[in-house]
Amino acid sequence: MSNWRKRYDTFPVPVGGTAASPQFDLEQVERWLVENEKLGAVPEEDLFWRNLLAAESDPAEALALVGEHLSGERPLLFEALRANLDSLAERLGKGGREGIFEQLWWRFSEQIGPRLVTTPEPLAATMINLARVRGGTVLDPACGTGHVLYAAARVGASCVYGQDVDASLARLARLSLVVNEFQGEIRTGDSLRHDAFPGVMVDAVVAHPPFGLSNWGQEELGGDHRWEFGVPPRTEPELAWVQHAYAHLKPGGRAVLLMPPSVAGRRAGRRIRADLLRRGALRAVVALPQRVTPSYAVNLQLWILQRPTQAPPPDVLLADASILATRDMRDDNEILQRVEIAVSAFLDEGDAGDPSFAYPVPVIELLDEEVDLAPARRAPIGADHDDVAGELRALHAAVAKQVKALSKGIPALPSASDGAPPPTVSIADLGRAGVLEILGPIRDAGTDDVVDDTPVLTAKDVVLGSSASRGGEERPSQRIPLQDGDIVIPLVARQMVARYVADAGGSLLGRNMYLLRPKPDAVDPWFLLGYLRTESNERLTTSSSGGMRIDVRKAQVPRIPVAEQHRHGEVFRALDDFNTLAQQVASLTADMARLTAEGLTSGKLRPTEEN
Repeated sequence: MSNWRKRYDTFPVPVGGTAASPQFDLEQVERWLVENEKLGAVPEEDLFWRNLLAAESDPAEALALVGEHLSGERPLLFEALRANLDSLAERLGKGGREGIFEQLWWRFSEQIGPRLVTTPEPLAATMINLARVRGGTVLDPACGTGHVLYAAARVGASCVYGQDVDASLARLARLSLVVNEFQGEIRTGDSLRHDAFPGVMVDAVVAHPPFGLSNWGQEELGGDHRWEFGVPPRTEPELAWVQHAYAHLKPGGRAVLLMPPSVAGRRAGRRIRADLLRRGALRAVVALPQRVTPSYAVNLQLWILQRPTQAPPPDVLLADASILATRDMRDDNEILQRVEIAVSAFLDEGDAGDPSFAYPVPVIELLDEEVDLAPARRAPIGADHDDVAGELRALHAAVAKQVKALSKGIPALPSASDGAPPPTVSIADLGRAGVLEILGPIRDAGTDDVVDDTPVLTAKDVVLGSSASRGGEERPSQRIPLQDGDIVIPLVARQMVARYVADAGGSLLGRNMYLLRPKPDAVDPWFLLGYLRTESNERLTTSSSGGMRIDVRKAQVPRIPVAEQHRHGEVFRALDDFNTLAQQVASLTADMARLTAEGLTSGKLRPTEEN
């Protein structure tokens, strides 16, 4: 800040601190940065949320105070903030109360951290659709802030019920319904120990219950009427949630639960799993790609249950959607849509699912000693490949083409040099010199509908080398359009990862990423990218607290004329192109080996005479 003050006479004056360490007013600084086109305009909602947290430090309490004011239950005590909140709601026009509460809810979810584990929006939408909530009553026995119930009410649920052991989260869930004028009831308490809705039967249960509870009340609930399929062992709390959900279903009602993969195969729960199958209660198990639930390091599963109205069906659907993520299907929404179509077709119309990843399995085949319901264990050999020979020929041709290109693309080696290393300059100093623009990182999620429809280059996209995603949960609160020649670096990564933007295509910078935008006549972008990736810069930019947080401003690059930068940049560009080709060849050959093994195993291929 002191450097800005020295360079610009109009920069705000300090409001405190000392001459060596002055303090500035944040709003004044942000206003100056916006007026001088060095920062995008800070959304008014961000300013309000920041000021609210300064008055009330607990984010949950802060959001609850907003909800109570917007619902008319209790006015906000802070007069200036109350006027600001009313102005924001009025500015949004019709639906202003609901809109501002939702925007502040997203800021709250960013602030609360690991205490709040929510179901990702696209997955929650899939669960709601599979449960057929429209026009019906819905229960979430572990509702948290009511995120899933709110989504269910928005798509037409007539009445929603929720319960959560955390009183502050249950309070927010209730206010979410009240502010939006949705019909429902939220209660506080432990759903397993003290069911707040005994005797209430609903059309659908949609839940993401807590995993791995060691003290869930097994000893005191041994004779509970909900254990229709057997008393859950102490090590099987998830099967207690399954039976709790089922106990609240009307005939024909459907429950969709997000479960850990271990519940499908743990030995202690095999008798309950067997009874769920025999009586037709468990209708489908879907293994999800890990990337759909990035908060977890494992592939979670969807369990779909239905209270039968007739004789138990002979089949259950097992679907391994993680198969879809290993192909060229990079869009999570597309994967979830495939899941929704396959499961709905099986449950509603009796179709055989999607043979590429979903397949009906006779219940009798599952009733063995293990009763293992992991979809990958039951996949037919070669089920996801109709024309193995044709696919293999296409792969073979692609490998031959890429290997030919790889052999031609081997870059020339740089010449040896005995010269002294050139002086270096930091990224921060290049920014101060005005030859490099440093943007980001954007910390908060946004709720602007326009952003939702715009591709967003996320940190995950950069690490995986994939194209820009559709906003989803990663939608940023500020719109920073990418340009060709930009360099993006994730704020948090296992190592320094930098990527050159070759085809921006109107996409936006995602959250928690730096954007470096060099002036081409002063800094060559490929020169900059190449030196950012060095081991020395990885050491300089990685925090010592855990080796995960990157501060790209500390990186150093050689201070050399731009003409010499271009020569270095060409070397780095050729190496990058060659590395991309090599990765493509490695990926194709791995696919070819895997497809050959599956084809031989399934009998769809046989060795040729040359073999």
